[in-house]
Amino acid sequence: MPIYLAKYIKPDFKPQIEFFEGANVGDDDLVVLLYHLEHACKRIASLVASPFNFSLGKLSVKSSSSGSDRDAPKPLDIVSNDIVLSSLRNSGKVAVMASEEDDSPTWIKDDGPYVVVVDPLDGSRNIDASIPTGTIFGVYNRLLELDHLPVEEKAELNSLQRGNRLVASGYVLYSSATIFCVTLGSGTHAFTLDHSTGEFVLTHQNIKIPTRGQIYSVNDARYFDWPEGLRKYIDTVRQGKGQNPKKYSARYICSLVADLHRTLLYGGVAMNPRDHLRLVYEGNPLAFLVEQAGGKSSDGKRGILSIQPVKLHQRLPLFLGSVEDVAELESYGNVQQTVNPGYEV
Repeated sequence: MPIYLAKYIKPDFKPQIEFFEGANVGDDDLVVLLYHLEHACKRIASLVASPFNFSLGKLSVKSSSSGSDRDAPKPLDIVSNDIVLSSLRNSGKVAVMASEEDDSPTWIKDDGPYVVVVDPLDGSRNIDASIPTGTIFGVYNRLLELDHLPVEEKAELNSLQRGNRLVASGYVLYSSATIFCVTLGSGTHAFTLDHSTGEFVLTHQNIKIPTRGQIYSVNDARYFDWPEGLRKYIDTVRQGKGQNPKKYSARYICSLVADLHRTLLYGGVAMNPRDHLRLVYEGNPLAFLVEQAGGKSSDGKRGILSIQPVKLHQRLPLFLGSVEDVAELESYGNVQQTVNPGYEV
């Protein structure tokens, strides 16, 4: 009998499934929040697959701040952001939402127990070519000790929590299949959308990333901008001269969720050595999910989840994947790319 995502997160369902033992599904507030996130991602999946998004993609959107650390938003990013915000408002369980598409967090509800950080549509520049995209999210408890502060201040400080305080995180991959991959702090599980029923069905129970893979995922067209340590690591593993005697293959989609999903299933390492990806919206949620699957996260020197964010759109290098692969990469030292000439795409 299929196990549906909706059945374990609907408020009227008390799960008795062993792989959720020890997780936070007994918290009714979190249950309601996840149900509304699931609904938002179904709407985004439909939007991404719609033939009408091609005309939407030709529109231009100006960034709200010329000095912002954010990339210029695209119409589909904005629509996806609005969908997630609307769903979180309707849940009644969220105090603040911080989004990669907004310069500052949105305060939603004074007594909402949760804080949500989100990248509503990662990889949106790929949509016109039908390349996979995704939604990334993380959930924290609201910091009650900040309740006395002004709204703008407490909204920002709630959103700048370290990744090791996450209570849930996940991504949704919009590709040949729509896959909702989530951790509630007790293992990582993936559900695939059944279009005949409109429900997410459990397809990957208790994912365990292999301790070592044979794939690296990085844009090695930037090889000559890399530091010596990273070049040496890549040269070594693709010749089969590393700790793993097998020759590594490159697999790079340039869509973070897609590259990470493949790495989660097959092992290896997915990386961006530049200080390009966002700690709050991408690094922390994906690191938590990978580590719950038995993997390892790093910025090249230290674990991602231990890093204290100091600003909302803070960027950093990101290395995610198999424990042994990421550890081997770190051992080379000097793997963070500091030369960022700026690439026109």
